[in-house]
Amino acid sequence: MKDKNRLVVLGVSSSISLYKAPEILRGFQQAGWDVQVIMTANSAKLISPRLFSALSGRRAALDPFDEEEARTIAHVRLAQEAELLVVAPATANVLAKFATGIADDFLSTFYVAATCPVLIAPAMNQAMYFHVQTQENIARLRARGVEFVEPESGHLACGDEGWGRLAPPEKIVQAGLRLWRAGRSLTGRKVLVTAGPTREPLDLARFLSNRSSGKMGYALAREAVRRGAETTLVSGPVALEPPSQAELVPVETAAQMAQEVFSRFDQTDVLIMAAAVADFRFAQAWPGKMKKEDVPPEVRLMPTTDILAELGRRKKQQVLVGFAAEAGEVEAKARKKLKEKNCDLMAANDISREGIGFDSEENELLLVDAQGETTSVPRASKSEVSRLLFDRIEVLLGHKG
Repeated sequence: MKDKNRLVVLGVSSSISLYKAPEILRGFQQAGWDVQVIMTANSAKLISPRLFSALSGRRAALDPFDEEEARTIAHVRLAQEAELLVVAPATANVLAKFATGIADDFLSTFYVAATCPVLIAPAMNQAMYFHVQTQENIARLRARGVEFVEPESGHLACGDEGWGRLAPPEKIVQAGLRLWRAGRSLTGRKVLVTAGPTREPLDLARFLSNRSSGKMGYALAREAVRRGAETTLVSGPVALEPPSQAELVPVETAAQMAQEVFSRFDQTDVLIMAAAVADFRFAQAWPGKMKKEDVPPEVRLMPTTDILAELGRRKKQQVLVGFAAEAGEVEAKARKKLKEKNCDLMAANDISREGIGFDSEENELLLVDAQGETTSVPRASKSEVSRLLFDRIEVLLGHKG
């Protein structure tokens, strides 16, 4: 079924892959959307704006100080009409402008004024794409809820082989349509996500913790925000920027996390325990810093509160999702944990495998539900894994009414 009478703004910048932009434009038109193209000044040196005007039936926007555009304050008017912004191709320069709030042309000015979902498809040389500043800009934009269609590997315009090729036009169009639809699917729902490790202090300088970076939990919180949910992120100590539209509740210990989660659970529709909560704490924590010679030969540990098990006991109509970080026999251990904790869904991964799980950019999950059904989520970025996990969560929400 096609989406009718909706407006997508297609931003194009001066990547050589600009020649693929007309295919993206046509893809949205075939899905029933109107398309307004905004060009950067340098992109107009590669392709005439007349081409996009002819294809879209709308004059391509280029200069915010054009007499007609200035008279109607076009970037503000468009921001009120547009339901989706797709920037494809997006250069490193465009990413930098968006990330820092620079608004010195029509596209960057429109971005600052827009309130609709934003999808960006970068295209550039591999060295530029992986440059630390470009990656920081991408991370900053992701934290603000901007979605990305990641570039692909292959032959680049500069003659190199590597990452940086614009994603296929059909993939960009489908991602844009999916982003628009998902932006409304959890409106009115409250989602709570826990993320990161906890730290159990021995003294002021030493603590017991684990390898969790929080990346999976933060990706899940971004996905919840993207789908329109009122989102709370209860996070242990991490070095990540939280989604700007989520309520961040920072904690340090397992006891603090338990307190914050329990106090919110009754008002929550979906709770995802992605945090790696320490299983033990020190029986005694020293108030200052112990000298090495004062550390006792034996340090006694005590179990922390099993937050997930307690949530399972308190659960009513909520969808409760647990995570199981396992090393081998993943499915059997996930089924056991699902039953013991009374969860609706258990997301399990094998942390003994390289490149997935703790402190990595990718993950691979096996989802086990309370009916015993399993769903494999193949290895992908944690953002993509989050999208697929929330698709499954929405099915469970539908069953609970």
